[in-house]
Amino acid sequence: MRKGVGKIMHKTRLLPLASKTHSDAGSRNAWALAGLLGLTLVCGILLSGCSAKEASDEAPTVTVQVGAAENGPIKREVAADAILYPKDQAALVPRVSAPVSKFYVNRGSPVRAGQLLAELENRDLVSAVADSHGAAQQAEIGYQTAAQKAEQELKLAKEELEAQQKLYDNRESLLKQGAASAKDVEDARIALTTAQNEYDMAQKQYDVKNAEAQLASANAKTAGAETQLSYTKIVSPINGVVTDRPVSPGETAASGSPILTVMDLSQVVARAHISQQEAAQLKIGDSASITVPGGKAVPGKVSLVSPALDPSSTTVEVWVQAANPGAQLKPGASARITMVAETVPHAIVIPAAALLTEPDGVTSVITLDSDNKPHKQHVKVGVRNGGDIQVTQGLKGGERVVTVGAFELDKEDDDVLPKTKIQVQAPKMPDEEEDEDQ
Repeated sequence: MRKGVGKIMHKTRLLPLASKTHSDAGSRNAWALAGLLGLTLVCGILLSGCSAKEASDEAPTVTVQVGAAENGPIKREVAADAILYPKDQAALVPRVSAPVSKFYVNRGSPVRAGQLLAELENRDLVSAVADSHGAAQQAEIGYQTAAQKAEQELKLAKEELEAQQKLYDNRESLLKQGAASAKDVEDARIALTTAQNEYDMAQKQYDVKNAEAQLASANAKTAGAETQLSYTKIVSPINGVVTDRPVSPGETAASGSPILTVMDLSQVVARAHISQQEAAQLKIGDSASITVPGGKAVPGKVSLVSPALDPSSTTVEVWVQAANPGAQLKPGASARITMVAETVPHAIVIPAAALLTEPDGVTSVITLDSDNKPHKQHVKVGVRNGGDIQVTQGLKGGERVVTVGAFELDKEDDDVLPKTKIQVQAPKMPDEEEDEDQ
């Protein structure tokens, strides 16, 4: 640049007028170029501001999934973990201590009520029964002999009394006629008195209470011996299946220990403990189901709602009874019971994921109109059942409610929400979700 300037100055000395002209033109060009650059910069700034303003005014786009507010039934359910028990169970403990003589059943054998299952050694008891029968027979003979003797003596005394009474009456009549003396009447009276005393004595002796007592005692001893003998025969008190037989023939069970256990597996009872509030919603006869891990739900009924609290846990025990065809449900297994406390046949039901709850407890949903415009709608809810919620106020049924994306829409200002563009996405299938997780 400096070299060029030098050349210009040199030319100015030779041609002063021409040099001045070229200098003015260069200045004008420089100012024009600067103005053009400034104008471009200002336009750029203005265009940038307009773009920013347009970008800020542009409505956001939110991708959501939707569900339907459907008209249909909904159930209020109470669920709890439970343990399975047989409908009836009998642990057969011998009442006499004696070795097992013979078993008639094995573990798994089906039995009926009254069936003989086992016998204990009873030879000593058989002898005791025989002895007691002999003593009873002797007591019976003694009683019969005493009764017959007393009856005969009473009969004779009565006949003597009647004869003396006639004699006395006859002599007294003759005395009045002058045909008998007073002494004869007196003798007859004395004889009558003696006969009366003997009759009274015979009546007292006829009371064979002593013989009766001896006979009753002998019979009681016989009954006791027979009862002891009957205890050696182990019979089933219920219909069911033998589930345990811990003793072998020839062994004596420990005192108080069962030699057989019988369970009625035709039905099972699931026992659980729930809170007082949940128990207050239930009653006997409510529909229920029992589910074991890996199994299908088995229908049943609530058979017990305990009227008292468990003092250790302050909970209420409830039972659910269900049929058990094929004995598929095993006593002792863990299970899950579900009890229906209430059924609303005609309700407006929405997915639980669609419900929005404010800190103050106010509930609402985001609905989409026919143009996919979102609207926030306050609602009141009733029965909750897993992934479904009953709406008692705020919806009429048939509305589309936002499930996935509802929380994002709820964060937007009230003036922005109606302008939000909604892109409805179909729910993902379970296999698609698994692929994404991988």
